[in-house]
Amino acid sequence: MRMRPTLSWTPAEDLPPGTTDPEPVADALRLGGVLVLSGAGISTESGIPDYRGEGGSLTRHTPMTYQDFTGSARARRRYWARSHLGRVAFARARPNSGHRAVAAFERHGLLSGVITQNVDGLHQAAGSEGVVELHGSLDRVVCLSCGVLSPRAELAARLEEANPDFAPVAAAINPDGDADLTDEQVGDFRVVPCTLCGGILKPDVVFFGENVPPRRVEHCRALVREASSLLVLGSSLTVMSGLRFVRQAAQTGTPVLIVNRDPTRGDRHALTRVSLPLGPALTTLAERLGIPADVRAVT
Repeated sequence: MRMRPTLSWTPAEDLPPGTTDPEPVADALRLGGVLVLSGAGISTESGIPDYRGEGGSLTRHTPMTYQDFTGSARARRRYWARSHLGRVAFARARPNSGHRAVAAFERHGLLSGVITQNVDGLHQAAGSEGVVELHGSLDRVVCLSCGVLSPRAELAARLEEANPDFAPVAAAINPDGDADLTDEQVGDFRVVPCTLCGGILKPDVVFFGENVPPRRVEHCRALVREASSLLVLGSSLTVMSGLRFVRQAAQTGTPVLIVNRDPTRGDRHALTRVSLPLGPALTTLAERLGIPADVRAVT
């Protein structure tokens, strides 16, 4: 029997409690040099579910692993069928007030950078620049044989042509951009190869069981070293890809502040955890800092 990926984490009882007072975060932003590390929780208000929060997709959905994707043509067919359908829902998502607040903080010179664990591109859509996409982006596709990158839109058009009658109704959309479909709904969905070498195409994202590219990790570590403080937004920090930066900051005395409704694996390293919804919390922070209220605007 195939084992489910080890993704769950139960917070220890001795973790410090959360607070509803965002003033310590406001103080850090006033000093400037804040490095943001964002997770799935910042995109839930845009209609993209998270993995581990209330009603998170891990309660009903096992994400694709790198090992399954590379080792099984059937798994690849299932992934691309689900992802092809899920992409439509992702394309409709728009930045929410949390994304816009982060972009506003950056415009006002309060941030030293943004690292996101998300693959949805919503930080950039809100106006943030120089975002480090720790886990890659669903907007790109990479060939596992020749390494060439290509736009996801091009692949979508090819898949549409190869599967003109494919139009199932999904039960739900997941944070990694795929849709919940049964094997019957996937059917004989046709996967297309790389146009240059005929190799296997994969979304340019880091699957579970796959490592973040070392150069990207080192770039993020350099950003942490240069930051005045690290602000975690909407991440449970369950997996090491994000937690390692929290640990790095704490080990060097860089203040860590977290805004997340639920306890996180990084709470023991944090100066504070603000237990509030991301959008309202970040909008309140923008108001306290005198940043124009256009972070509320719908774009």
